[in-house]
Amino acid sequence: MSHLSEEAIVLRTYPFAEADRIVVLLTKNSGKVRAIAKGIRRPKSKFGGRLELGSRVHLVVWRGRSDLGVISQVQLLDGYSVIRSDLDRITSTMAVLEVADQLIQDDHEDQALFSMVGNVLSTLNDPLMNVELIAPAFFLKALVADGAGPVVDQCVSCGANEPLVAFAAREGGMLCATCRRGRPVSPQALTLLRRILTGGLRGVLLEPSNSAATEVATLATEAIEQHLDRRLKTLRSAATW
Repeated sequence: MSHLSEEAIVLRTYPFAEADRIVVLLTKNSGKVRAIAKGIRRPKSKFGGRLELGSRVHLVVWRGRSDLGVISQVQLLDGYSVIRSDLDRITSTMAVLEVADQLIQDDHEDQALFSMVGNVLSTLNDPLMNVELIAPAFFLKALVADGAGPVVDQCVSCGANEPLVAFAAREGGMLCATCRRGRPVSPQALTLLRRILTGGLRGVLLEPSNSAATEVATLATEAIEQHLDRRLKTLRSAATW
C-alpha cells in the first residue's frame, strides 16, 4: 500500500455506499485522483465541510491495488468564502472545475493546470473582479495551454489581417469579411479578446460588464466546448434557471 500527501482542489464528488463519497481531485503532483471519503455523509463526519467543491486542501490518500484510494486526513487551505456567497461566482467556479476535470488525466502531473485553476479560484474570490469574464478567460487560457488557442490576429481561413469580423469555433479562430461564417464579432469584442490573450487580463477583469464582454464570454464557451467535444453542463443548466 502507498500513499500520497499533497495539495489538491476538489473537482467534484458523488455518493458511494451508504455514507461515503467519491471525491475527484486535481492534485498538484499526481494529476486527477479519485478517492473515497468514508463516512462524509454522516452528521458527525471527521471531514466536516473541508471537501466542498472547489476547496483547496492538503490531504493524505492511501492507495492499494485499486486506483480508488481512501482519504485519511484533510486540511482545508482555502474555502473561498466570497465565492460561496454569490450565485454567479458559484456557477463560474463550477464551470471552471468542469473544464479542468475534462482536461486533466488520471495520475498525470499537470502543475500548470493546477496553478491555473488555483489562480482562477482566487480571482473569483476577489469581490473587485468582474465575474462575467473570469471563467471565459480561463477557457481561453486553457486552450492556449493545450496548444489549441484561438487565432485572433489574422483570418484562420485565408490569413488576411483585417478586417476580422466573425469567429468560428470549429475552425479555431477569427475570420475576415470574405471568409465570414460562424458568430459575428464586434471590433470591441475582438479588442477585448486580444487583451485577454496577450497579458491584459487583470485590467479586463477590473472593468464593468458590457456587450463586448458578453460576446467574448459566448465565443470562449463555444471554443472550449468545441475543443472538449461536449457541452458544459454547468453553464447550459444555469442558462435555464
